[in-house]
Amino acid sequence: MKILRRGSIAAAGLLLLAASVAPAGAAQDDNDRMLYEARGTDSAQRTAIARSGADIWGTSDGVTTFSASAALAKSLQAKGIDVERVGDVEDLLAARNPDMATSADEFPAGDEGYHTYGELTEVLQRADSEHGDIASLSSAGSSYQGRALHLMKISDNVAQDEDEPEVLFTCNQHAREHLTTEMCLRIVERFTDEYGTDPTVTELVNTREIYVIPSVNPDGSEYDIEGGRYKGWRKNRQGYYGTDLNRNWGYKWGCCGGSSGSPYSDTYRGTSAFSAPETRAVASFVESRVVGGSQQIKAHIDFHTYSELVLWPYGYTYSDTTDTMSREEARRFQEVGRKLAASNGYTPQQSSDLYITDGSVNDWMWAEHGILSLTFEMYPASGGGIGGFYPPDERIEPETRRNDEAVDILLTEAGAQP
Repeated sequence: MKILRRGSIAAAGLLLLAASVAPAGAAQDDNDRMLYEARGTDSAQRTAIARSGADIWGTSDGVTTFSASAALAKSLQAKGIDVERVGDVEDLLAARNPDMATSADEFPAGDEGYHTYGELTEVLQRADSEHGDIASLSSAGSSYQGRALHLMKISDNVAQDEDEPEVLFTCNQHAREHLTTEMCLRIVERFTDEYGTDPTVTELVNTREIYVIPSVNPDGSEYDIEGGRYKGWRKNRQGYYGTDLNRNWGYKWGCCGGSSGSPYSDTYRGTSAFSAPETRAVASFVESRVVGGSQQIKAHIDFHTYSELVLWPYGYTYSDTTDTMSREEARRFQEVGRKLAASNGYTPQQSSDLYITDGSVNDWMWAEHGILSLTFEMYPASGGGIGGFYPPDERIEPETRRNDEAVDILLTEAGAQP
């Protein structure tokens, strides 16, 4: 059984893609935000794009899509990166959702199949009410603006803390990645509605304790659809510019050029590790699962969009092995990652093969707690542009169902000896 590797979390507690005007002193004007593609990129070039302050949206087959100012794109061209302009971000956003929602707090017209925070809450409460014998709704804590970070536990003896492998699924760290919330909702509904009728579901619920946090960033998610139109917002709503939650985790925070210290950047890591209340709350929940010196959560997936990738630690270094990742442990990540990818058609790779990141959830989960933690970058694989973050709601069912087998595989692997 994997034991806790480190002590407790540190005590420390985008430039806007929207059309609003930034305060004086902002690094660049939002109206200068353009969408670009860089072709033939390798990991080093993608890291250079990320470190420049550009906001990488997705990558596939060497084509990296990112948003940046014209001046920044020109500087990347000067470094030998093949950059081609796709269009103005604001124009592309307007074209993606020309019709506003009928209500200011709903998804744009045509995308009503996605769940707002209020609708998400209702679905989770209904699952708790209708399946109270196997499902229990609570909260991991609160967001910056005070919204509950819903936490659903699913197990056959849900009121008991059984000696069973625990698995955590988290979604929506990045606000605009709404498809991920739907992924977590599918996990909740599948493992409650199909319990007792589907043999695989029943066996896993009977032998595991499953935890699901469908929205780690509810404030940002609600802001992204505020006014009935998408804004392309990534971060939380802490302060004017927000913090990138997936650069705010405590392991190797800000170490390696894989995040930004500028509040204007989409990868702003915050003032300190766990300075965002959302990451601090989820980390505290994970730490609460250390029982008798042993971490009960054995496996974890953090869902993102887009690029159709399965990623494993580490993101902060290109090295496969470190003082906290032995050759055998790295091999297990590779084997499990490839097995997961074979089930859904994604591409498996180490996180840093995409580009260097630091302060990420997967790195922290593994280094601090020995949790088999991976990231899924969901649909689409490429050519997403604006639509990569905002696929039509008709894609919700097939793209979430696509990961059913992968979810089952991870739940099974959680019971395997490391």
